[in-house]
Amino acid sequence: MENRIKNSVTNTYAVIFVHILLWSMIVVAPYFFIDREQLFRWDLFVRSIPDTLGLLLVFYVNYFLLITRFLFKGKTREFIIYNVLLIIAAATLMHFGNDLLRLITPEQMSRRGGRKFRPSPWLFVIRNLTTLATMMGLSVALKMTFRWFVVESERKELEKAKSEAELQNMKNQISPHFLLNTLNNIYALVEFNPGKAQQAVLDLSKLLRHILYDNDKPLVPLREEVDFINNYVDLMRIRLSDNVRLNTQFSVKENSDTPIAPLIFISLIENAFKHGISGDKPSFIDISLSETADGKVTFTSRNSHYPKSETDKSGSGIGLELVKKRLEMVYPKRYQWQSEIVDDTYTTTLIIDTKEDRKTYETELLDS
Repeated sequence: MENRIKNSVTNTYAVIFVHILLWSMIVVAPYFFIDREQLFRWDLFVRSIPDTLGLLLVFYVNYFLLITRFLFKGKTREFIIYNVLLIIAAATLMHFGNDLLRLITPEQMSRRGGRKFRPSPWLFVIRNLTTLATMMGLSVALKMTFRWFVVESERKELEKAKSEAELQNMKNQISPHFLLNTLNNIYALVEFNPGKAQQAVLDLSKLLRHILYDNDKPLVPLREEVDFINNYVDLMRIRLSDNVRLNTQFSVKENSDTPIAPLIFISLIENAFKHGISGDKPSFIDISLSETADGKVTFTSRNSHYPKSETDKSGSGIGLELVKKRLEMVYPKRYQWQSEIVDDTYTTTLIIDTKEDRKTYETELLDS
């Protein structure tokens, strides 16, 4: 809403500026084609008043009334008829206005060989009609141009609102998806180790706090996301058997304020625990996260590959699809995501360029 008000104010100032510029050119331009000696003659300015009023009449009656009421509603015939009548009325005003001013300010005729030279009256009629028709066309062009800008601005606002709604819907899907997997793990712990299950519930409460309070923000500091990942890994570590090797490495500044979309890595980590662990075979999971001074965040997950059977519905497989959609919406053309399976080892690497988000994030912090 605030952005829409700002855009409306900006558009209003732009319209006013264009109108002032347009009429400044129309009024001032003729003075470039007269002699310098006549440049500051007040009677020439007075004689231009009827012509200027005629131009203003045709331009603004179209701009504020006829274009909106008829042309934009598809009533082209009515629009043309009213404009013909308007142009005739304005031409009449210009003609009789000039005749009236000739009585007030004697006309200075140009002379050729000592004889007065008076052009044909029809020349002035044709000139006035042509000029007025041009002003009508200029009014239509200007009105339609501004209308296009308004429609385009509204379209972009709607697309942005739609994208934000879709993004929020994705985040809302990720949270239950993550919670379901975690509850499945705690359920398994309750059966063989109630003590660890209690600790898992405590760790889960920390994770839920992050989801409830930070997931609604478009961006969070990278250090908070790292804390969230650490808590999740600790929660998952409780149920691991001795045949699983789990390593984590986070090369992130302790006070890192690099902005990152919340929960953007969690589905990749869930996928590692889902497909990287075997109940009786040696398994491993290596998770690393680093940042560079130029704002690039690199996440890498390597794990042994033990695909689940088709009957195993844990995780339901929607996590990675949501990650892909979120990346396209939040970081379009600013991320690289590659995954491969080599020698029974699954590796996924996600590189995100957050440089463009820093200014937006700092502005949001100042506003809050």
